[in-house]
Amino acid sequence: MALSSLSLMFLLEFSFMSFFAHSGLARDFSIVGYTPEDLTSGDKIIDLFESWISKHGKIYESIEEKWLRFEIFKDNLFHIDETNKKVVNYWLGLNEFSDLSHEEFKNKYLGLKVDMSERREFSQEFNYKDVMSIPKSVDWRKKGAVTDVKNQGSCGSCWAFSTVAAVEGINQIVTGNLTSLSEQELVDCDTTNNYGCNGGLMDYAFSYIISNGGLHKEVDYPYIMEEGTCEMRKEESEVVTISGYHDVPQNSEESLLKALANQPLSVAIEASGRDFQFYSGGVFDGHCGTQLDHGVAAVGYGSTNGLDYIIVKNSWGSKWGEKGYIRMKRNTGKPAGLCGINKMASYPTKKK
Repeated sequence: MALSSLSLMFLLEFSFMSFFAHSGLARDFSIVGYTPEDLTSGDKIIDLFESWISKHGKIYESIEEKWLRFEIFKDNLFHIDETNKKVVNYWLGLNEFSDLSHEEFKNKYLGLKVDMSERREFSQEFNYKDVMSIPKSVDWRKKGAVTDVKNQGSCGSCWAFSTVAAVEGINQIVTGNLTSLSEQELVDCDTTNNYGCNGGLMDYAFSYIISNGGLHKEVDYPYIMEEGTCEMRKEESEVVTISGYHDVPQNSEESLLKALANQPLSVAIEASGRDFQFYSGGVFDGHCGTQLDHGVAAVGYGSTNGLDYIIVKNSWGSKWGEKGYIRMKRNTGKPAGLCGINKMASYPTKKK
């Protein structure tokens, strides 16, 4: 016998309540962007889609485009809901990427060009190897060394945002001044080994900053979410300098934490898993490989409810994840770490 709408609604609500209870979360459906009732009929999903369009200011050029986006939205919604019923330590939610297919999302928002064979050519020797003990937790946001979350848009410039976050961090630690720096300068001007919106590598960007005498402030060279022309002259405004950079020994979480206890790091991860697109909160321990494709910044580490994690600053805006951040599980027992986070970490140095 077919379930009545009321029975179906009750079952959906029960499974949703069970998920939140199991996750230790308050029963606040607003954090995932939908309620069990939204899934009970096609009309309600359409209403949810219209509400989502209004919330995120989406504009479609035609009815056909809107219908296509609705079908993708609906598929993503079901993926989010099914995942939330299975996972325990993190949860997914609707966000501004919910009308993008996963292939579209990967093509627009990832942009790391990995060349492991050459990245250590100019790196200095790891200088935190003799650190004997580190704090149980560190959060560089609370220490004033992390700027607000930024948004790379649909330009594959994650490598520039990762680089800048690390430079902003060491500059604040050394000088006491938290200064937002220019990703756009790297996108426009660092073209020898990096490729603007088509990807790049953080070590090459550190080398550019060193060899070109520093990096401009964000206010003097603002981000435009696309490639521009490199025109700014260094003498026209103040720049922030670094003196060198180091690579963290590969596949060593111990080394990564030693460095992270002392400053924010540029790190690379594999972010092409579908759950990354809709991550909304919790300690992420979902499926991902180690084929690095996204540059981010590690800005701390800690533990909650027996789960150890690394605090990662992303560049997909403050509406994604935990206000632009993701907590990624550590102590996984795998040398490369979750999503390969231990494979390619590096950081700049600055003389006092």
